[in-house]
Amino acid sequence: MARADKATAVAELKSEFEGSQAAVLTEYRGLTVAQLKELRTSLGGNAKFAVAKNTLTKIAATEAGLSGLEGLLAGPTAIAFVNGDVVEAAKGLRDFAKANPLLVIKGGVLDGKTLDATEITKLADLESREVLLAKLAGAMKAKQSAAAAMFAALPTQMAQLAEALRAKREEAGE
Repeated sequence: MARADKATAVAELKSEFEGSQAAVLTEYRGLTVAQLKELRTSLGGNAKFAVAKNTLTKIAATEAGLSGLEGLLAGPTAIAFVNGDVVEAAKGLRDFAKANPLLVIKGGVLDGKTLDATEITKLADLESREVLLAKLAGAMKAKQSAAAAMFAALPTQMAQLAEALRAKREEAGE
């Protein structure tokens, strides 16, 4: 590779690292071109899957302010730059790796924090963003409903207490 090509590749990788929410490093040794195409399709709009040279990736990661990726850059490396739902992209990679054991998830980076392969798998085990937001909204609605029921019960209890007091006075007056 000529020096200008390398500088361009480093600049592209750096901009991908800086512009993505997460990056997952994988080893793709043994996968066919058709399988890599299938993987790119399965990731959809959530991630961009690119093969990169380790030395250029190290330089780009350092320039992007990321550390801790050096240990993951051994052997043929491909990077999934995640721009959409991180959990959904991690699920796509995990599921593809289950179906094609030649794809090995090495680790990655999420919001500047280095993750190992087990943490990526844990991330993939999370429910999707929409499901988590729906659960949060349901919990908030339940708390509001409980508060509304409590506030509605106070006047009712007060009225019952006043009625019981009136009945007791009536009884005492007789």
